[in-house]
Amino acid sequence: MDSIWIQTARLPEFNPLRSDLKTDVLIIGGGMAGLLCAYRLAQAGVDYALVEANRIGCGITKNTTAKITSQHGLIYDKLIREFGVNRARLYLEANQKALEEYRALCRGIDCDFEEKDAFVYSMDSQWKIDRELKALDRLGFGAELAEHLPLPFPVAGAVKFERQAQFHPLKFIAAISKDLRVFEHTKVLELEPGQAVTSRGTISADKIIVATHFPLLNKHGGYFLKLYQHRSYVLALKNAPNVRGMYLDEKEKGLSFRNCGDLLLLGGGSHRTGRKGGGWNELERFTRRHYPGVREIARWATQDCMTLDAVPYIGPYSKRVSGLYAVTGFNKWGMTSSMVAAAVLTDLILERKNPYTELFSPSRTILRMQLAANTLESALGLLTPTAPRCPHMGCALKYNAAEHSWDCPCHGSRFEEDGALIDNPATDDKQRM
Repeated sequence: MDSIWIQTARLPEFNPLRSDLKTDVLIIGGGMAGLLCAYRLAQAGVDYALVEANRIGCGITKNTTAKITSQHGLIYDKLIREFGVNRARLYLEANQKALEEYRALCRGIDCDFEEKDAFVYSMDSQWKIDRELKALDRLGFGAELAEHLPLPFPVAGAVKFERQAQFHPLKFIAAISKDLRVFEHTKVLELEPGQAVTSRGTISADKIIVATHFPLLNKHGGYFLKLYQHRSYVLALKNAPNVRGMYLDEKEKGLSFRNCGDLLLLGGGSHRTGRKGGGWNELERFTRRHYPGVREIARWATQDCMTLDAVPYIGPYSKRVSGLYAVTGFNKWGMTSSMVAAAVLTDLILERKNPYTELFSPSRTILRMQLAANTLESALGLLTPTAPRCPHMGCALKYNAAEHSWDCPCHGSRFEEDGALIDNPATDDKQRM
């Protein structure tokens, strides 16, 4: 079940760490966010090192749909209501800048970068579309109403963002990482102030960036309460129509569409990790009904960290520790969020002012409605008297028949049938039975 990105890219290989190391900045995690942080720090002349437990790009990055856009669902009306106009404008500005950074970088990289208009549609709610357009008008952004889309069903309307983009994420990271100081197959086993103990040696660093998708340190920051994980599924289809853009349903469990060359990437079937959802079966049913002549080329699934308020956590890990930084909670928008994170964290490392630091601070309020749902899910997982259990915090695991894995509904850790770790926040390779 490899993604088309894995099938069509060749990544550089890096040696593991072979001895203890001292560096100014340590980055843990070799996905898009970690590599962009390393790239930025290298450009700034900072002494850094990046460690990856497996291979670069081997986690969520290889399973993205690789949309580069500041249109993160119908989010701007929500941000204005919860944060106010000024902070909503900062969020839009930060992500538009990220798009421009990609546009500039990709001019010199063969990574299938293409400008595409992006659309968020509603199947049944014109008023949601109108409300989002009014919010964007308040922010001074020229979004447009689209009423007819090249999709196999009618819509009530859509919000259109012009000149967004898509690309091949692994070709991109192959290009930016080739001259970086990276150590692969080097797993961090323990974090202490100014030090990381790895499977290959101890790394001392003045500052540490944790870019491991879900933060690996439980005792600070409360991320086990502030985050939950969500799975979604993709089919790559040949002989499907060219939809000439990027499309997303405003509903959490809706469908997404984008082309990649002569393929159509159909996404959906989503659900909270550890719970039942439509999965590939839902996508297969849709394909049989609307695209009967297509041929499936590939299928894969991905997992996203979701925050309490739909804004990523980027900045100091918590108020109680110094020199430790987190980047997580991209809410399914990891491409632009990774670029935003690299800019914010580089400025924090260099002690420069950044206009977006407060907006993305991991220490902002957790008094959101989603907190109650996360707490309840954790309590149910802990109290369920079944085995096997997750080594992260002891929650009962649920069997995922579609992917033949054991998944944790509390915090999203996943394990092979034999107990080998697939996805964090668990760091143990075995389940507690």
